[in-house]
Amino acid sequence: MEESGGDGYTQDGSVDLKGNPVLRSKRGGWRACSFVVVYEVFERMAYYGISSNLVVYLTTKLHQGTVTSSNNVTNWVGTIWMTPTIGAYVADALLGRYWTFIIASAIYLSGMILLTLTVSLHSLRPPPCHEQDVTKCKQASTLQLGIFFTSLYILAIGTGGTKPNISTIGADQFDEFDPKEKAHKLSFFNWWMFSIFFGTLFANTFLVYLQDNVGWTLGYGLPTAGLAMSILIFIAGTPFYRHRRPTGSPFTRMARVIVAALRKWRAPVPSDPKELYELDLEEYSQKGKFRIDSTPSLRFLSKAAVKDGSIGPWKLCPVTQVEETKQMLLMIPILVATFVPSTMIAQVNTLFVKQGATLQRGIGNFHIPPASLSGFVTISMLVSVVLYDRFFVRIMRRWTKNPRGITLLQRMAIGLVLHILIMVTASLAERRRLGVARENGIVEKDGIVPLSIFILLPQFVLMGTADAFLEVAKIEFFYDQAPESMKSLGTSYSMTSLGIGNFISSFLLSTVSRVTKRHQHKGWILNNINVSHLDYYYGFFAVLNVLNLVFFLVVSRFYIYKAEVSDSMQILRENPYMLKSRVSNQERDVNTHTS
Repeated sequence: MEESGGDGYTQDGSVDLKGNPVLRSKRGGWRACSFVVVYEVFERMAYYGISSNLVVYLTTKLHQGTVTSSNNVTNWVGTIWMTPTIGAYVADALLGRYWTFIIASAIYLSGMILLTLTVSLHSLRPPPCHEQDVTKCKQASTLQLGIFFTSLYILAIGTGGTKPNISTIGADQFDEFDPKEKAHKLSFFNWWMFSIFFGTLFANTFLVYLQDNVGWTLGYGLPTAGLAMSILIFIAGTPFYRHRRPTGSPFTRMARVIVAALRKWRAPVPSDPKELYELDLEEYSQKGKFRIDSTPSLRFLSKAAVKDGSIGPWKLCPVTQVEETKQMLLMIPILVATFVPSTMIAQVNTLFVKQGATLQRGIGNFHIPPASLSGFVTISMLVSVVLYDRFFVRIMRRWTKNPRGITLLQRMAIGLVLHILIMVTASLAERRRLGVARENGIVEKDGIVPLSIFILLPQFVLMGTADAFLEVAKIEFFYDQAPESMKSLGTSYSMTSLGIGNFISSFLLSTVSRVTKRHQHKGWILNNINVSHLDYYYGFFAVLNVLNLVFFLVVSRFYIYKAEVSDSMQILRENPYMLKSRVSNQERDVNTHTS
């Protein structure tokens, strides 16, 4: 075996595109990651160049009302974040991450090109209208809406193959068996998020301004060109990438465990785990995989590894496969706890933008596009990530002895507390906005409220700070805690959270709008938000966040971590040659400290 950290072959099973083992000095590391990170900057510029201002296009160009336009945005964004589960399946079971990404990128780009054409051709949108209530204007035809939303959902299908694989491809460039490279991975997700929000900042400022003040053709054409450039950049890095072979469908492997356990539901689980079925350690070592010892959690599933004379993948599963299934299932309660904050994030590009459109946005002769306030989420996020990585972690390490400073669940909990504060702040700001509207007699006129748009600034800044805690930790948690053979599926968990959060937002907006109109009440959410009660709606969200925080504290209290990175790194420092013989212990040992 080659020296860890030297010029030898990687020890994690990574290969080149032809399936050959790779030299650590020739492929991977930060050199390969640089192409991936640069790609992400341009791709995020493309995505947020569309999504940040989409509600404005639906309102001003397609003449859709508050609830309809907001729900169309959240339904599309929800789909964007749900399709990665399919992309993860294709990558893990069939094509591998690289080729899944390449094919999906072509679909993504075709959707962007079609979308740019739809906003450029006058025949594909209704005639201009200057009514205050856009629902009184001529509505877009079925054909116009069909072409527009077809392009959006082609784009969504493409992102399903790129999102779960690009971050995993980046993380795969670091060898889990090398202490130096594994240490680098600790900062990878922070800087990964940094690249995402750097591209987002450009989209939320420059591109949004072009769309509002120059034209939608240029405003959508530039992100399309940026996406094409980002794909070329990624392809240029191909000679430097490390790859992982497809290991089969994680859904199939999990289903086999569940079915096998159900078939043997009456079989007792032996007290000695060594009596359970397991493959030889050498079989795992040859594939660069971990073998995992049996754990007492979700004990019923251990029945799948009970030897009763039955043979077949749907009747008898090795302990490692059972434990992998357990790990994915044990993360589901944490996943559920992230749905509510994901619903809050959905408000940034919908109702928050609607609020901004009713406020004074002028600074001299310059008018701030309402969607540009999302840029403050980005700026706050960037600053918070840097401060967290450079100062907070170093300070907390001295107290906790944890290389991350605090556990991932503790970091997520801080983000959840901030989401409560965000909605309380948003409710108070909206109450102030409505008060000024009443004082100036412009409630029924749906006019501009004589109040600076910067009254909304605190809720945007706090959202960015919350992202630095919750969103970064969420991505790292689901990647870190997923079994080695299910990393893409683990990454898709964090994206599924955002998808379901957006669908919940659509459901809540429609439901609250409908319920609050009963018994001849005006309702909380109307096309004229000056007569709406978004302050009540945000207050409802604050209560929902409090209940969700309680739920999170309960489920995290009972969550047992996989081995923290500090454990495996310590083993490597002691003796890098012993890792494969002690790898089952690495997966078994747990840190019981939770938030």
